[in-house]
Amino acid sequence: MPEIDLLDSTIYYEDSGSGTPIVFLHGNPASSYVWRNIVPNVGAGRILAPDLIGMGRSGKPDLEYTFADHARYLDAWFDALGLDEVILVGHDWGGALAFDWASRHPERVKGIAFFETIVKPMAWEDLSPQAAERSRLIRTTGAGEDLVLEQNLFVRQAFTGGVLTPVSDEDLQTYLAPYPTPETRKPILAWARQLPLGGDPAELVARVEAYDDWLAASPDVPKLLLTFEGSPTLLIGDEVKEWCQASIAALDVVHCGPAGHHAAEDRPKEIAAELSTWIDKHGLR
Repeated sequence: MPEIDLLDSTIYYEDSGSGTPIVFLHGNPASSYVWRNIVPNVGAGRILAPDLIGMGRSGKPDLEYTFADHARYLDAWFDALGLDEVILVGHDWGGALAFDWASRHPERVKGIAFFETIVKPMAWEDLSPQAAERSRLIRTTGAGEDLVLEQNLFVRQAFTGGVLTPVSDEDLQTYLAPYPTPETRKPILAWARQLPLGGDPAELVARVEAYDDWLAASPDVPKLLLTFEGSPTLLIGDEVKEWCQASIAALDVVHCGPAGHHAAEDRPKEIAAELSTWIDKHGLR
């Protein structure tokens, strides 16, 4: 796994194959490890998967870990590697970062595939009662720190409750390894508190609205939405899927079966197969 010095820290990333860059961007609280059962089956291309700053094996500089911080380090990574004509694949916050980067670098993007990500600003009513209560708890000073930093429940719950089939203990330990102390878990808490709910945080809502404008006005960039069913943890259900179909240009929608929010753990073969089919359908390699 290569490491590159960027800004005041380091970014680790997976890098294999050659040809068209296909960049996989993970979400919270994962790392590039989440793609391990997908990337071997996508086919030809240069497959890249960074660990976002503060996550996985990347550095953990002293930051607030806002969306803007993540975007700044990701920009530096794309530029340092000289990546152009890129296919982006994003999950969770990785999808939002992919949309944001593409909207600011449209000349460097060939296509975007995404699932279980933030496609638009959200209302509290969009969440299930259980998810809304959890988000309120995480956003509450003291309670959020106890839940995420002290008890370290966010990672454990993600890969036991945010999936239909809990990951193996070995895989769970790999996900837990980068976060041995409360201090190292700060990026996880920062991400969890930034979900754009009810207009807050305002600066992030503005960025989401900006990339939504681009998604609606980019018919020359093929896009793929992968959908799932069967879990209360899913972000993209029927209503959001319909919004995507009405609001995102050049969009293909493919259903991949039952999964939780961390669908890469539940449906890796289906995700890889549909990605490969879509890439070939649009001649993106």
